[in-house]
Parts: sequence; C-alpha cells; structure tokens
Amino acid sequence: MSPSLQQDLRQSKPFSSLQQEAYLSVVRTTSTLTDRVEDLLKPYGISATQYNVLRILRGAGPDGLPCKRVSDRMISRDPDMTRLLDRMEKRGLITRERQTDDRRVIKTRITPVGLEILKELDTPVDELHKKQFRHISAAKLKALADALEEAFPTAAPE
Repeated sequence: MSPSLQQDLRQSKPFSSLQQEAYLSVVRTTSTLTDRVEDLLKPYGISATQYNVLRILRGAGPDGLPCKRVSDRMISRDPDMTRLLDRMEKRGLITRERQTDDRRVIKTRITPVGLEILKELDTPVDELHKKQFRHISAAKLKALADALEEAFPTAAPE
C-alpha cells in the first residue's frame, strides 16, 4: 500500500483493493502531470487538448487529416470536437476545407501560426517531461510504460 497516496487523499482506512489503489494513483498522477503541462501552455493561449490537435496535424503533414481521424488520434477525447476545431480555426491555428470529391469529408490542416507555436513549445515541453520524470530510471520508465500499455491494450489487428 502507498502511504503517500493514502495520506494525500486523507484516507484513514486501507484501499478496498490493489486495483483501486492503482487506479487512484494513475488518476492522481495524470492530474498532476497535466496541470504542469497546462501551466506551460497557458501563456500560448492553448489547452492541452488543442496542443494535442496541433501535434496530430503537424505529424499528418501538408495533406492534413479528416476531422474524424483527428478525433480518433486524440489522447483524451473531447466530447465536442467541432467546437474545439471552430475555436482553433478562429485563432488561425488550423484550417478546415470540405473536399470536392467527397463533400462529407472535411480536411483539417495546421497553419503556419500553429506550426510556430509548436516549434516554440517543443523544447520547453520536452524539458518539462524530463523534469517530471527525472527521479525515475530509464528502465523503470520503460517498465511503467509497458505496464500501462498492458493495462489498456489496443484493439487487436484486423
């Protein structure tokens, strides 16, 4: 049992199961890590979700991606992707264009403004992640990543 988690949550009795303790530890850790990223992004006027969209679109290259594909690649789901993209388009971070060959498809692309923000953030975000995990060895980080991947396996190949 993790005394620090139990103390942080001001819980006087033991967790009901190891699974509950692991779950709460993951949630607490996620919240703490995300708060630090949000603090870093705030001066740029973007959220962690918007940052995720920009990274996805940068990776997609000049062809961009249909909105649905952007949504499918998100780390954390946004219940209203359309409004998220509307706000990003209004700020000039992305563009959207209905395709002529299939009018149901709307391609989303990152703009030069969005690319510039990512370029400015690449090093600070990388440094933040290194700082956040500086006290954990590479072997333990790999084991953690493997354990989390095992807890939430991706869909079987088709």
